[in-house]
Amino acid sequence: MEEVEQLDDISIEELAEELPENSPRYVVLSYELEHKDGRKSFPLVLINWAPVSSEIGLLTLHASALLNFQNTADVSKVIEVRDGPEGLTKEIIDAKFA
Repeated sequence: MEEVEQLDDISIEELAEELPENSPRYVVLSYELEHKDGRKSFPLVLINWAPVSSEIGLLTLHASALLNFQNTADVSKVIEVRDGPEGLTKEIIDAKFA
């Protein structure tokens, strides 16, 4: 596992725009989660960025390494995004935690 880039203090929508349109990526995200009782927590989330426009060989290789990457990063929550930037929003991530 190799860190390619670290982005601090970035919105989910800005993150979505930074990711490549035609290449899969794994993103480990420390996500600020507001609970209904007002508490905040910061769980680690693995974003499996796998745009449908990616080359099939890259998608296959990417998919075969997902479980290993998830275990190495020690992340339990995985959110798959295949729709490009419109598939990665704060509302979509919040819904995964509901």
